[in-house]
Amino acid sequence: MKSRLLAGTAAVALALVGALLILFYANGADQRALASTEPVDVLVVKTAIPAGTPVNDMAASLVVEKVPAAGKSDSALSTLEGKANTVSAVDLVPGEQLLNERLVAPADVKAQGAVEVPAGLQEVSFEVEPKRVVGGRIDVGDHVGIFLTFDAGAYKAKTDDPTTQMTVRKVLVTAVQRAPQAASAEKPADGSDPADTTLPEGSLMLTVAVNDVDAGKIVFASEFGRLWLTKEPLDAQDNGPRIERKEVVYK
Repeated sequence: MKSRLLAGTAAVALALVGALLILFYANGADQRALASTEPVDVLVVKTAIPAGTPVNDMAASLVVEKVPAAGKSDSALSTLEGKANTVSAVDLVPGEQLLNERLVAPADVKAQGAVEVPAGLQEVSFEVEPKRVVGGRIDVGDHVGIFLTFDAGAYKAKTDDPTTQMTVRKVLVTAVQRAPQAASAEKPADGSDPADTTLPEGSLMLTVAVNDVDAGKIVFASEFGRLWLTKEPLDAQDNGPRIERKEVVYK
């Protein structure tokens, strides 16, 4: 009886030891997996930082995180050392890595052409592919026309007709944020600067100044349809609204 009790106690002890060993091994495996990815420090935006914020005022909005070396952007910063007297060039959003090119001299921010929002209007932002915004050739201060496209139901609620219409006209662009681009090819030996025909990469975040009704249209189309933009100067022709659908597109 006594031997059976001792054997049972030993079995329980061995089970506990085995469980602890498995737990220690699992934790060690996580550490070994992280170590195998060569973790590095990177500054990540914790809370939103408006454009023009001095670097001394943004420290509380940043956090240092360890990420695999392969997941760190080439120009991501790990410290703010050497960045005194710089400001954020654009609005920084939570979760993004702080890139070197996001910190510039205050004069450079002003040179980017910040525009004043006209009285009575509000700003709204949306993300688009370069092909949907004149190949990305849009700058602050430009005016754009915005097409709204829906696969079905926009023309008549009970139809499956896809439709497109330029619904918001001559809208002022107040901010443009672009994904980092690959370095362009070197200039020719003669010093000339030929047009860069490299296809733009990534997406663009555009901010425009509109009234409340147009802001609602842009948000709705961003959520449930698609946007396509033109570069539309203030003197561009305006031949009235037209709904494009299959039965009339060739007319």
